[in-house]
Amino acid sequence: MRNHLVNVAFGTGLSMMAMAGSAFAIESCVASLKKQAVAAGVRPDIAERMLSGATFDEKVIRFSTSQPEHKTEIWDYMAFLVDAQRIQDGKANLKKHNSTLTSIEKRYGVDRHVVLAVWGIESDYGNFRGDFYTPHALANLVCAGKRRQKYFQGELIKTMQIASRGDVPAKDFVGSWAGAFGQTQFMPSTYNSLAVDFDGDGHKDLVNSVPDALASTANFLKNAGWSNSRPWGYEVKAPKSYSGPSGLKNYSSLSTWAKRGFTKIDGGGLSGNLDAALIQPAGAGGPSFLVTRNFRALRSYNASTSYGLAIALLSELVSGGDPFKTPWPTDNPGLSRAQRVELQKLLNRNGFNVGEPDGKVGPATREGIRKAEARHGLPVTGRPSWNVYSVLGGK
Repeated sequence: MRNHLVNVAFGTGLSMMAMAGSAFAIESCVASLKKQAVAAGVRPDIAERMLSGATFDEKVIRFSTSQPEHKTEIWDYMAFLVDAQRIQDGKANLKKHNSTLTSIEKRYGVDRHVVLAVWGIESDYGNFRGDFYTPHALANLVCAGKRRQKYFQGELIKTMQIASRGDVPAKDFVGSWAGAFGQTQFMPSTYNSLAVDFDGDGHKDLVNSVPDALASTANFLKNAGWSNSRPWGYEVKAPKSYSGPSGLKNYSSLSTWAKRGFTKIDGGGLSGNLDAALIQPAGAGGPSFLVTRNFRALRSYNASTSYGLAIALLSELVSGGDPFKTPWPTDNPGLSRAQRVELQKLLNRNGFNVGEPDGKVGPATREGIRKAEARHGLPVTGRPSWNVYSVLGGK
């Protein structure tokens, strides 16, 4: 629950600071946040350590109004998140952490491959946990953001309370622009509700303990309704010109879907009373899926159909399953992480300066892509796509 003392103090002050936007110096707001944190039980030295040096961060504010999984074409999103390297690394981690994953699956009843896939998507198996020091990012959202300021204020206080309790060191809160942290990216309020101490050391440390992070993820999914008694869903073949019920609010039994003309993608029949909903994330011309309430549990981690499918596909592939059979409806597919790095190298080589190649597609890379597309007579999109990659010499 959000601490009452934290909520009362700001009032109109927060609104005025948000209205001022990037021109407003947030230092006075941060000073007030320190006082509110201490009033909420945060140790003064922790409040000082975690908030000192916080300055306006344009990137945080920009990201707060533009989330990639809701704007990126699904074939770009999937190509980036479920690439050959992430699959290979997932299989290696499945072997490395087999004992831990087996114990977690037994205790929480959540498929180990799904837990592993969340870890892989959220932090590349612990190798990348984010670009932001989350207390400073949250301070920006409180002091200069334009929406949900009280929510982020509560998350900031909870972050400092976690550090005050000694569960996660103050310096280790590195994560997303929105305040999520750790190897499987929990928001502080979610941490307080669902994090577990699986390694038994007395701390729920989702940053430095793989067992704690993976078990907490399993606990989250169990709480969200995951059951190993059903799959996440199936890729299916839809009847031509289907115009019946669809979307995640329209569940019917598999037998009912069979009567509507649906089959599994390999031609196998559908039967039984298991409820499923039809999703066609790229429209009728792309893959179709019948998804169960387990898919809803995946989406509860991040309310995006693209995200849920990325987790589902990666979990299938690390367990030795097959990729989706139906191609995405595009002749200009997305690029893997390795190809994005190579694209940046090619852009630099061709005189479109985009900085150090790191696979991250920010404003400089998008501008370089636009210039390259214009030079080579391609539609100008700024998108890291196969067409621009290949025209520059990518293989």
